[in-house]
Amino acid sequence: MTQEDIIAKLEQPYGTYREIIHGWAEARADKPALRDERTTLNWAQVADRVERIAARLQETGLQQGQSVAILGTSSVEYGLVFLAAVISGGVAAPLTTSASPEQLEGMAKDSGARHLFIDRAKLTELGDGFMAGLDRIVLDEDLDGWMAPEGTRSSPFVPRGEEPFNIIYSSGTTGIPKGIVHSHKMRWFQFAPAAARAYTPDAQALASTPLYSNTTMVCFLSSLLAGACTTIMGKFDTVKWLENAQAYGVTHTMLVPVQYRRLMEEPQFDDFDLSALALKYCTSAPFPADLKAQVLRRMPGALIEIYGMTEGGVTCLLYAHEHPDKLHTVGQPAPGHSLKVLDDEDREVPAGTAGNLVGISPAMMLGYKNREGDTRSSLWTDPEDGSVWMRMGDIGRIDADGFVELVGRAKDMIISGGFNIYPVDLEDELLKENGVIEAAVIGVPSSKWGETPVGFVTLDPASGISAEHILSDVNSRLGKTQRLARLHPVNEMPRSHIGKLLKTELRAKAEQLGLPD
Repeated sequence: MTQEDIIAKLEQPYGTYREIIHGWAEARADKPALRDERTTLNWAQVADRVERIAARLQETGLQQGQSVAILGTSSVEYGLVFLAAVISGGVAAPLTTSASPEQLEGMAKDSGARHLFIDRAKLTELGDGFMAGLDRIVLDEDLDGWMAPEGTRSSPFVPRGEEPFNIIYSSGTTGIPKGIVHSHKMRWFQFAPAAARAYTPDAQALASTPLYSNTTMVCFLSSLLAGACTTIMGKFDTVKWLENAQAYGVTHTMLVPVQYRRLMEEPQFDDFDLSALALKYCTSAPFPADLKAQVLRRMPGALIEIYGMTEGGVTCLLYAHEHPDKLHTVGQPAPGHSLKVLDDEDREVPAGTAGNLVGISPAMMLGYKNREGDTRSSLWTDPEDGSVWMRMGDIGRIDADGFVELVGRAKDMIISGGFNIYPVDLEDELLKENGVIEAAVIGVPSSKWGETPVGFVTLDPASGISAEHILSDVNSRLGKTQRLARLHPVNEMPRSHIGKLLKTELRAKAEQLGLPD
């Protein structure tokens, strides 16, 4: 299969990852495909090892549609198992490393996996008795000896579009996270067009977020389909990221906002050559306009912000390098995606009015694993035509140019004295203050108002500014119903492994510090 043949297949409405992997193994056999700090594999090696792992999975009892659990630090081996699960007829089920042992066992049970691939560090942390009832394979010790002999091929599996591809478990939640099931067709629609149009086979991608995160798939699966090489970082470090970007001439990357901020704050940033960068993505958390502007000034190449949910629905794209006047937005719905704004009674609101976002596209989950009730409640049916839309969980508005501005998470909206308060409005005011690096606002119980806003800030120590001074300044600019009851300085905002702000932890901290009357 030639390179041109493969690109033509990526332009088709549907195809399989197995076919593309073997196509690149034929067209670019000796070109690098996957690397980490210990290993580099070319395309022929990737195709061979993925097949051998898939064959062994089938030999050891994997049933079609059954999950394969993966737990550990991102690595080449992790990536190979993910792909092998998909091509063998199984379902890749990467587990969140930051979850508690009870949550991990709950996720593995929920997924229905009989195989658990785990790295030595994680198994040592959890203990040898952890999930001993599953077929356990230690990724960084046992995989080479466990997989089928060299040259073995798995039994052919040609997935229908609606068959499950992977399960991504939600993060930052209490209890057992929900398993979000994606189909083969969804994963093709999401990444094959991007691979054909935004990448070249000579691209160099750098993946520095965990492979259990849906965020990472934007970089990992797109570059894989494009025939490019992906460097996988086990743990994000600013200097190591810069060293990789320079050494490999990285052209494409995905970073979350907190990673961009840390790069911008890195004292050695300007010592590295990043001139090969062609395209940078950002997703997963709010991306402040001032940070976008700084990234545009200091990092070469295009900058695209992606707004959406792991569950699917609408995806919005902001081509920040083309729309510097729209950095306060998350862009416009992508081709083939549609967005509506509804009030609390599910009626469409006029343009420019804030409301609950719902979206529809070919990129929508099959549902939550084993949670039919949660799946139903995540959807909205348009009474006019019966179409099924995804509730995005965000409050936003659409401006006159069709750009979407987020106001906040629906669950984070504060209702104080009967008035709706959007945390983002208060956070924006806090960020205007000199010395404020980050800001977050939550609602806490109030006997007088029902709820009242409380703020948290991280401060630049060199500014010498106090939280009390900031609170006074900001409240002087806010309406009476919006004013912050308290403002607490913190050394660092609590975040998940992919940079999502954990407001649940801020609420717990507010309770520890004492709630206002």
